[in-house]
Amino acid sequence: MPLRAKRDVFITCAVTGAGSTQDKSPHVPRSPKEIADAAIDAAKAGAAIVHCHVRDPESGAPSRDPALYREVTERIRASETDVVLNLTGGMGGDIYFGPNDAPMNLGPRTDMAGAADRVAHIVDCRPEICTLDCGTMNFAEANYVQTNTPGMLDAMARQMVEADVCIEIEAFDTGHLWLAKNMAERGILPTPALVQLCMGVPWGAPNDLNTFLAMVNAVPKEWTFSAFSLGRDEMPYVAAAVLAGGHVRVGLEDNLYLSRGELGTNAQLVEKAVGLVEGLGSRVLGPSEVRERLALTRRDPV
Repeated sequence: MPLRAKRDVFITCAVTGAGSTQDKSPHVPRSPKEIADAAIDAAKAGAAIVHCHVRDPESGAPSRDPALYREVTERIRASETDVVLNLTGGMGGDIYFGPNDAPMNLGPRTDMAGAADRVAHIVDCRPEICTLDCGTMNFAEANYVQTNTPGMLDAMARQMVEADVCIEIEAFDTGHLWLAKNMAERGILPTPALVQLCMGVPWGAPNDLNTFLAMVNAVPKEWTFSAFSLGRDEMPYVAAAVLAGGHVRVGLEDNLYLSRGELGTNAQLVEKAVGLVEGLGSRVLGPSEVRERLALTRRDPV
């Protein structure tokens, strides 16, 4: 595949995520104020889009409390710093199975909600973008499954479209792109679509370049894609995504370190990504340019 480097690139910063990173770095934001402040700092550093989860302010555990999302949303929108808001739609599909001889003794962290509950915060806050994890996934934990059935995804997508929110497909494997294209063919997913290629997440698509290029080649030419990988591979994938013709994502959801042994902030990770993008001869897009290119609707604070 010949290089077709992207000349105008937007950077997404995933500021906190839902992983168990809350006690691994003091820079992982927990409260709505901390999350909003981290998002604003990332925007000042060059991120055009901020991708936000919320956490319990006390424990740091992942949450899908609509009130927490509303506070994050309003703080970001009320700030003087412009940025495109992207809220996760990935919560509420968690199944923790019991031991192998009694799998239906579900664990206490199981949170399997209906479609309306899973998108309640999106319908309420109406961000410019929201994510849709386009497939069921085994992650690194032995008996945990993130569940996204085709029927559930159809129902969630319909409500996202009705709320006038742009859907960003999160594809963790090649089959997820196949399903997304089927949703587009059936008129469930508006096109041209926005796609995030999620590389190196156990046990999805491995982060080798052959698999990455297979994912890139499976994205329809008229769709817009960006990509990321985890940990020490985060910054190499900034370069890989640009050289493959896509946009990039960094942030503490995916990686805690600025360099070996040095914990970083979201803003520092964005600054490093800006340097890499510009070092490749590309230009970093601002939020207003992203809105124009993706036909997004900016919304004011309530």
